[in-house]
Amino acid sequence: MNHAPRKRFGQHFLHDPGIIRRIVGAIAPHPDDTLVEIGPGLGAITGPLLERLHHLHVVELDRDLIPHLHGLGPPGTITVHAADALRFDLASIPGPRPLRVVGNLPYNISTPLIFHLLAQAAQIRDMHFLLQKEVVDRLTAGPGTAAYGRLGIMVQYRCRAEPLFPVGPGAFRPPPRVDSAVVRLTPYETLPYPARDEPLLARLVQQAFTRRRKTLRNALQGLALPEQIEAAGIDPTHRPETLSVEAFVRIADIVSDTAPASPPGH
Repeated sequence: MNHAPRKRFGQHFLHDPGIIRRIVGAIAPHPDDTLVEIGPGLGAITGPLLERLHHLHVVELDRDLIPHLHGLGPPGTITVHAADALRFDLASIPGPRPLRVVGNLPYNISTPLIFHLLAQAAQIRDMHFLLQKEVVDRLTAGPGTAAYGRLGIMVQYRCRAEPLFPVGPGAFRPPPRVDSAVVRLTPYETLPYPARDEPLLARLVQQAFTRRRKTLRNALQGLALPEQIEAAGIDPTHRPETLSVEAFVRIADIVSDTAPASPPGH
């Protein structure tokens, strides 16, 4: 199909056969999997997946690509959802659970899309994404590294995050100006460090990393008192980037446990 990549959709079409084989091999689809591909584009991964699956669901925003995608497999083997992945509800996908999610994600929406999928993690067995390498570094970074921050902490709270292999610009058309990489995200069946108040945890992490060069005492001002940070077993003079996921959960739990009760009627 002769289709010019559209900048507004962040389209960079994968074409390298060796990389395609490695991605499909990493996914290792089983014929009966309920698998959802986000942003299939011209179908570089879609075709090989269809060879291994009884049925495949794809979510594509570019309506000009939909007739092409319908033709990639025998009738009844592919369902094309013409939708914006940022608003797509995985509950609308029929079939057994948990789902498997894959995609060469547009770089311009990768972070909000990952947060959108994390909110639906209870339905998901695993996710394999081709992303900007910088994003993969952030997803998989550990405490004390430059790439460690809000994205990595909130993803690692819910998932095991594994970088798989790098992908150079030449694997795409048009080639992006950055390197890419494949990552596997596997939601935990049981959270290793469940927070009592997840929205509070999210607020703490977000505020901490808007002030990442400050000490925790200053970075968390207005959300956590220094004595609450100390009660969690953490030195309030440390910086946010030094704390593990579990340490942020400890602070959030202390704050949640010591929050003043609401007055009657509130």
